[in-house]
Amino acid sequence: MSTPLAVLDARVADCRACPRLVAWREKVATEKRAAFRDQTYWGRPVPGFGPADAALLIVGLAPAAHGANRTGRMFTGDRSGDFLYAALHAVGLANQPTSVSADDGLTLYGTRITAPVHCAPPDNRPTPTERDTCGRWLAAELALLTPTLRAVVVLGGFGWQSLLPVLAANGWPVPRPRPKFGHGASVTLPGATGPLHVFGSYHVSQQNTFTGKLTPPMLEDVLGAAGRAAGLIVG
Repeated sequence: MSTPLAVLDARVADCRACPRLVAWREKVATEKRAAFRDQTYWGRPVPGFGPADAALLIVGLAPAAHGANRTGRMFTGDRSGDFLYAALHAVGLANQPTSVSADDGLTLYGTRITAPVHCAPPDNRPTPTERDTCGRWLAAELALLTPTLRAVVVLGGFGWQSLLPVLAANGWPVPRPRPKFGHGASVTLPGATGPLHVFGSYHVSQQNTFTGKLTPPMLEDVLGAAGRAAGLIVG
């Protein structure tokens, strides 16, 4: 029997609410990148990935055109995902350090990964309208995770700005003025089921990781702190 979160994921994967994103993701899936020309692209909205009783949620930006838009799983099949999953494995939140396909055996421990926009956008830049339209899925996902959710790691300023209003709408009082994004930023929000610890990290984009703006130890420090706040890492 499907869980409510599995039902939500299936509904996300069938969404066609944003014409520009639908056209782009399907164009990419048809034209493909030369290195993947023999593969069948997912070419649909990419739902969240991880257990339904997650204590830690990682929020990115949107699927990559030739990464998750190809594989059908968040942060899978591109260098950003390589960086993220290596760090998750290093701190004990994933069973393996790589993520190349949806059937590669990857398991996350108490951790789920999602995004405020579920379709690959042109130039990795969703519009505010697309963000707000897709926000209903993030709100629904948070509502289902509320009983067990204890910490969130937000990758990048776009995710931070997208998430805070949704958290407020789902019952976690967000201070005014809203906390500013930054690597290592953190805020604790009171909630009916207990406090929610929100952490910021630079995004795992190649622009950040190739230039050294975000290094593996920097990301591991944030993930470790979040894992401890969520009760998933001891010590």
